[in-house]
Amino acid sequence: MAHVALTARTSFTGLAARKMTLDSKQALDRFLAGIERRAFVIARLATRNREDAMDIVQDAMLQLVKYYGGRDEGEWAPLFHRILQRRILDWYRRSRVRNRWRHWFNRDSEDDSDPLENLPDSAAVDPVQAIFTERALGALNGAIAALPLRQQQAFLLRAWEGMDTEQTAHAMGCAAGSVKTHYSRAVHTLRDRLKDHSP
Repeated sequence: MAHVALTARTSFTGLAARKMTLDSKQALDRFLAGIERRAFVIARLATRNREDAMDIVQDAMLQLVKYYGGRDEGEWAPLFHRILQRRILDWYRRSRVRNRWRHWFNRDSEDDSDPLENLPDSAAVDPVQAIFTERALGALNGAIAALPLRQQQAFLLRAWEGMDTEQTAHAMGCAAGSVKTHYSRAVHTLRDRLKDHSP
């Protein structure tokens, strides 16, 4: 993981470095070093692929340095998380398109594929557990989508992105008290709607 932040850190040369002071470069370097592992976990959970997750995190770090490195230090976390989420969504869109094309091309092709590729995954999840998980995730997605926008934002930034109340307030452009209220209401609503899906 260390080489992800290292690559982003070395990108100071030629990007925002010319406009930044030594102190702000060091602060941004510390920020990237501190956030890289959490960002990698978020991306890996989303993609289930180590290499893709590393690419996403590195790209998000580079974009932060390039476009927002000169911003106030308190703005970096919300900006970085916005960039990271966009990169993850982009990855999902690209994956969906690639999978559609693969399915389409493989559907009518002769059986000249590698037989090892068609073997079932020995580490696959139990089918019953997979169905339960898929239903629970579907219910969770539906419940989150049904939340009022501000509750949805507060919940995703706090629970998914791991931001604290102040960072979330900064990202949402509201007071910390409002974040606490929106987050609390979202959690109560989700618990109520998802009680049938508890393990």
